[in-house]
Amino acid sequence: MSIDLAPAPGAAVHDGLPAHGRYAGRIPCIDWRGLRPRPSGLWRWLHHKRWHYVGLGNERLFIGVAIVDVGWTCTAFAYLFDRKARRLLADWSQDGLPGLQAGVSGAPLTGAQAWFRGPYARLSLRHEAGDRLHLQVATRALRLEAALDLAAMAPPLLAIGPVAGGLAHATQKTTALPVRGWAEAGGQRFELDSAWAAVDASNGLLARDTAWRWASAHRPDIGFNLQQGYFGNAENVLWLDGQPVALGAAHFEFDAAQPMRPWRVSTEDGLLDLVFTPEGLRAADRNLGFAASHYVQPVGTFAGTARARREALPRQVSGLLGVTEDHRSRW
Repeated sequence: MSIDLAPAPGAAVHDGLPAHGRYAGRIPCIDWRGLRPRPSGLWRWLHHKRWHYVGLGNERLFIGVAIVDVGWTCTAFAYLFDRKARRLLADWSQDGLPGLQAGVSGAPLTGAQAWFRGPYARLSLRHEAGDRLHLQVATRALRLEAALDLAAMAPPLLAIGPVAGGLAHATQKTTALPVRGWAEAGGQRFELDSAWAAVDASNGLLARDTAWRWASAHRPDIGFNLQQGYFGNAENVLWLDGQPVALGAAHFEFDAAQPMRPWRVSTEDGLLDLVFTPEGLRAADRNLGFAASHYVQPVGTFAGTARARREALPRQVSGLLGVTEDHRSRW
């Protein structure tokens, strides 16, 4: 299963405490109700954050879709970046009322269900027979129908850990899921059968002010997920030929004022050392006082070296499609 990750536990809470650790495998549900002492209803309403994100791409495009429930509000976004034209053909987002316009289940993969309903917008991600995730997007900017195959996937990462200013966080992340389907944007139709997808299903009791840097890229021979910020190194993982390897703390070197310049992304254990070259980006900057979000997500390719162990020969990496992100939220 994994070089150095234990099998996933059956629950996120054990004997009233979070089951802190990095694991390989699926968890049926992320449910914090067993925590002792249990936080108040008002605190949970302000701090419980859940989201499902899917990133998928091929030689022609990259698509990002997210449905987010932050307790007191909800939001969704969907974009399609045309790698050939080097521009966004679709960039849609909308806010709504949680429970009425959106919902995100505690099931990350098996049994997953996330949905958003708004004016001229219908989005959903749901687990279906055949062990597939069905992703649908219907907005004025982007239409998408895609099936993500979980049946033969590499062991996914499950990370559970403490967070500063909050209580606990858990995330389930996949690598290189085969895709079947299509997308339409900008008057063009794109077939997705050559694309690879990754899912980020996260659920935590987080601080109102949360910041992170993130990098993610996936194809069958190599994939990785890195985060620097509120979750420490808990979700840092490398997949080599389908085998997950725990990584050390991540370092991001980039110019925040010029995010289209190259980034250097590495881990302090020396297992991953990459240069990211952006091709384009999606960004948003909102400040409502009680809530704010600064978000930059460039799309591009990674090149450099990866290894499963410090003493192993480095594997050369080039042309690995993925994203980086610089994100600060008051939510």
